[in-house]
Amino acid sequence: MTKPPIDLTRRQLFAAAAGAASAATLAGARAQDQKSAVIAPPSVGASRAHSASGAYYACALQFRVDAVNRDTSTEAARARMRGSIARIDAQVGGAKSWIGADLQLVVLPEYTLTSFPTRESIPEWLEKAVLTIDGPEYTALSAIAQKHSTYLAGSSYEADAKFPGLFFQCAWMIDPAGRVILRYRRMISTLVPTPHDVWDAYLDAYGIDGVFPVARTPLGNFAAIASEEILYPEIARCHAVRGAELFLHSSSEAYTTTMPPKRIGRLARAMENIAWVVSANTAGIDNIDIPVDSANGGSEIIDHLGRTVVEAGQGETMTANARIDLMGLREYRRRSGISNMLSRLPYDAFQAGIAGLDFRRKNGLWKNGQVVVPTRSYFREQQADTLARLIEQRVIS
Repeated sequence: MTKPPIDLTRRQLFAAAAGAASAATLAGARAQDQKSAVIAPPSVGASRAHSASGAYYACALQFRVDAVNRDTSTEAARARMRGSIARIDAQVGGAKSWIGADLQLVVLPEYTLTSFPTRESIPEWLEKAVLTIDGPEYTALSAIAQKHSTYLAGSSYEADAKFPGLFFQCAWMIDPAGRVILRYRRMISTLVPTPHDVWDAYLDAYGIDGVFPVARTPLGNFAAIASEEILYPEIARCHAVRGAELFLHSSSEAYTTTMPPKRIGRLARAMENIAWVVSANTAGIDNIDIPVDSANGGSEIIDHLGRTVVEAGQGETMTANARIDLMGLREYRRRSGISNMLSRLPYDAFQAGIAGLDFRRKNGLWKNGQVVVPTRSYFREQQADTLARLIEQRVIS
């Protein structure tokens, strides 16, 4: 019996042609897959120090500060600092072993080796607790960065031979070769001198880019913001307009379950500058006349959209660690649109709006070309004088 002829409709013909095309496409894809097999996929296993994307891990190391305030001699204070440095070495090594070889940045809390002066005079604290730029403490901290192949950031009180008799609170960063690549001296303080107190001489020595320094590294462009200064948008903005992409925030602050002021500041500074914030708080302060755990907890890392990526609880911990996506940050900063705040600001208008203001006066500790070593009352008197000007010029009522 003969088979009847096959009578295909137009729809069936189109379907048959599409099927043949699909088969050809699949065959081509399989051939391409075979060619691509020679390209190695991402490796599986132990972390690597460097990723193809440039991403890396950062850690805000929550560290308990052992205060030198009760030490009655310089020798005892320096011995206590050496003990703290040994603990930092152990904890950085421990953090790297747990987080992985791609832990490239560790940020320590504020005044990590000493705590802060309470009743001590400027000369007393200078003798007991202040580091020198080429001193043994910086040498030991540099050795930690080299040993663990990481960038290490923190905060210390530091003397400067250009301003004998004074010291500044310095936020620093050390690279894996052991070089100090960033030194930012705190600009706003109620306890110790600042560059503004010797402003003309400081600018002559370091220039404005030395006041607001930015360290350009393979991990990104870093600037430091000291503790309470996170509350002042002007500090962060001066860093950001010089290229800063990541803010190093060493702090020692009261930790509460309600939203503390500095946390509000961190979230705002990250968002408005399209910058990451790595903020390390203390895990308490021993040997000082406040309850030990008052400043304990809340270290965090915040991304460039102002979102908390990770936040630690209380106690000594390396759990405030996160992956920093540097390329993602840079891509976002190049996007146009309403959220790109850096590109939308009329900087010259703001500069004109605050030019010539005469509130807190500069050079309070620089007279006739020489340093004036202050008593502790200087800082109260300086603020009282500024408040009087604000009232006189009707800024406040």
